[in-house]
Amino acid sequence: MPGAARVISVRQNDLTARARAAAEVAQANAGAVDAEARFPSESLAEIRRQRLLGIQVPQGLGGEGASIAEIADVCYILGQACSSTALIYAMHQIKMACIVRHTKGNTALERILGRIATDQLLMASSTTEGQAGGNVRSSEAAVEHDGEQITLERKATVISYAVEADGVVTTARRAADAAGSDQVLLVLLKADYTLERLQIWDTLGMRGTHSEGFTLRARAAAEQIIPEPYDRIHVQTMVPFAHLLWGSVWAGIAAAATGKAQAFVRHAVRASNGQMPPGAPHFTQAVSSLRTLRGVLAANLRSYEVIMQDEKAISSLEFQAMITLTKVQASELAVTTVLSSLRACGLSGYRNDTEFTIGRLLRDVLSAPLMINNDRILTNLATTSLMTPLPTSISG
Repeated sequence: MPGAARVISVRQNDLTARARAAAEVAQANAGAVDAEARFPSESLAEIRRQRLLGIQVPQGLGGEGASIAEIADVCYILGQACSSTALIYAMHQIKMACIVRHTKGNTALERILGRIATDQLLMASSTTEGQAGGNVRSSEAAVEHDGEQITLERKATVISYAVEADGVVTTARRAADAAGSDQVLLVLLKADYTLERLQIWDTLGMRGTHSEGFTLRARAAAEQIIPEPYDRIHVQTMVPFAHLLWGSVWAGIAAAATGKAQAFVRHAVRASNGQMPPGAPHFTQAVSSLRTLRGVLAANLRSYEVIMQDEKAISSLEFQAMITLTKVQASELAVTTVLSSLRACGLSGYRNDTEFTIGRLLRDVLSAPLMINNDRILTNLATTSLMTPLPTSISG
């Protein structure tokens, strides 16, 4: 439908312009955010001003109904400016997707979605706790019902930007007698909970995400539990959105590093009357791996968009293995690209006091293979890979 295509194109151009305006502010403050390990308040204020937090909310509830591809582009643009800002934005949009896609007419949740769009609320994520560590498919803390209210107390290993968020979306066991894997997803606003800090966030990179540990104590309306079981939300929405949006952030970081390498090589060529510097081959490698990274993300975004409404296709072993491996591929390619960019720039990239410095970008991107550790993913997928037939042709 040509008319619909034009509307989407106009909206995409508008979102891109708004994302670039936010990225400009993020870029100006990225160094301070990293050095001071502080929340990127300036860039989030601009993101709110550009009304980018509620773009995924359906139009009927006051949002813009943005697609995952449009949101991925915003993550990519922000990733080139400030890694922490981009990752915070991606985590917020992952939670938004879970609410939007699984609300199923729940009026309380629709009211919250309307508030997110109108007031530009920032939602945090709490899916890890206690001994479970990175196993988001198991919860220790259980929801307790008290009439039309529920209570929850959970020791969260990590809640990124929890203090600065306007709400938290958290997993929990369905009931005290439920198995750890029998989970629900609960949407909480700031008035619904208190936080008690358990550990601080002092890390090599991604310092502005403030991914601290907390005891979360909540009391809220029972209808703030998303109606669908978390196992369906996890497979249909949480995993695909997480890996594709995280990957877009990491691709943005890789693009920023490649841009610095390009600028350095151009500078070196001009300064030496056209002679290529020793690091030129590494710049070529950075361009190549960045192209591969963007291609992986673009292809898998298209694959997901085609089957988003097909529960059987999304739940298939083939798709789940593919989308999970997207995380491994994207994170490893991003690290490779940034390392190649560093080698292209040489000492100028290694130093922190030059315009070609790669230091912050390298420290930030090194978090990528560790967010849901790649070794854990590959080990968990080994059995699935043994059961899946190998392709017999290039296109098969």
